[in-house]
Amino acid sequence: MSFEAVLQTMSELNDVHLTLLELAEQKKHALIHNQVEQLTQIVTKENKLLKRIGELDQQRVDAIGNFLIEKGYKPNPRVTVSDLTKIIFNAEEKRTLVDSQKQLLATIRKLREYNELNQQMIEQSLAFINYSIDIMSGSDGDELIYSNPNQTTSGSNRKGLFDAKA
Repeated sequence: MSFEAVLQTMSELNDVHLTLLELAEQKKHALIHNQVEQLTQIVTKENKLLKRIGELDQQRVDAIGNFLIEKGYKPNPRVTVSDLTKIIFNAEEKRTLVDSQKQLLATIRKLREYNELNQQMIEQSLAFINYSIDIMSGSDGDELIYSNPNQTTSGSNRKGLFDAKA
């Protein structure tokens, strides 16, 4: 009975991660098209799903503990699915569990790739925004270069669109 609970929890974990993968795809689209409201909604949905993942992970730990008790082992919350495959002797159950684990890991890997891409897009957007603000505020790039303090600067003291001292 508890083996089925482990498989069910693994399946639910994969389903939630697949939903997160779909949201990551939607987030990419929202970032590209500067849809801030949609991005906010996606982040809210992601937070709810992350909470659900925490609950499911606890269910997985509990199901593994119950399975260990059924098999006469002492329950340990640190036992992973990989550890569990070492004590399952039924070939079909072991294969089913390994397949479920591989499927979840593949989904998590894809999700990680999407999240890294989205993070890069956000960082590039922030860099562009900072660059634009520097241009508009008249931030002078020459201030970063060492110069002779006794030398007088010639030319106009350029002001940007914004007076940062105001």
